[in-house]
Amino acid sequence: MSWASKLANPYRIEHGKKFRLADYDPADTGDLRSKEHAIELLQKGVAHLAELQDKLYAQDRWALLLIFQAMDAAGKDGVIKHVMSGVNPQGCQVYSFKVPSSEELDHDYLWRTFRCMPERGRIGIFNRSYYEEVLVVRIHSELLQNERIPSSLVSKNIWEDRFQDMHDFERYLARNGVVVRKFFLDVSKKEQKKRFLARLDEPEKNWKFSLADLHERHYWDDYMQAYEDMIRNTASKHAPWYVVPADNKWFTRLVVAAAVVDALEDLKLAYPSIGPEKRKQLRAGRAALLRQK
Repeated sequence: MSWASKLANPYRIEHGKKFRLADYDPADTGDLRSKEHAIELLQKGVAHLAELQDKLYAQDRWALLLIFQAMDAAGKDGVIKHVMSGVNPQGCQVYSFKVPSSEELDHDYLWRTFRCMPERGRIGIFNRSYYEEVLVVRIHSELLQNERIPSSLVSKNIWEDRFQDMHDFERYLARNGVVVRKFFLDVSKKEQKKRFLARLDEPEKNWKFSLADLHERHYWDDYMQAYEDMIRNTASKHAPWYVVPADNKWFTRLVVAAAVVDALEDLKLAYPSIGPEKRKQLRAGRAALLRQK
């Protein structure tokens, strides 16, 4: 088992039937007790990820989709920034999904994310995703009404139906060469409060604070239940969830990096092989260059 697998697997959920969010500690740091050691490992992981991404891009067969979900201030932006810091920007696409536009509301809820799926050879990153449809939309019923779905289709089973749709959609992606890895950054309510206060007290972080984020804290228990149901019903072997402890940012980033490296290593990536005709062209090109002054 590689270092990446050893680090990421304890937080990987493939079969969600018995999943309980309470079994996971947001402050967990595994066997690591040193922030400095974690940063050193992260640097090595980022370098390895850059090598794997280069092969992914060159091979042009697989795509990798990374989905991030979390409560506010869990560190999604920081994870994306640090883990992907070494990759070639040409091979990486990042999308943030916020409040749906009027155009998006005129389509089915998967439409806006489906348009942003990564191309072959690329890594796509969703900062929030279609999973908002079983999280914030479930907590705030008026958002479901805004989607203008025919009333006959809004039944008591709508969330189970959406879980099934998402599961089937991810199986479709997997069957077409899109590897899906999903991350729930599990921050505690206490740590979120600490980070919100930092946003209020430190001038360089003031821009991050929103009263809307504070309002959502009132629904904390509802959100935790929604996240648990989401993971329980949509975790699968072809699209696993990682419940990543998020109270210590240095550990969060390391676990995500390990999971991404592990996913790419499983693909047995390699640079495209060169056939006889191509080699002949390369020799001819070299000879032509050497003849030039």
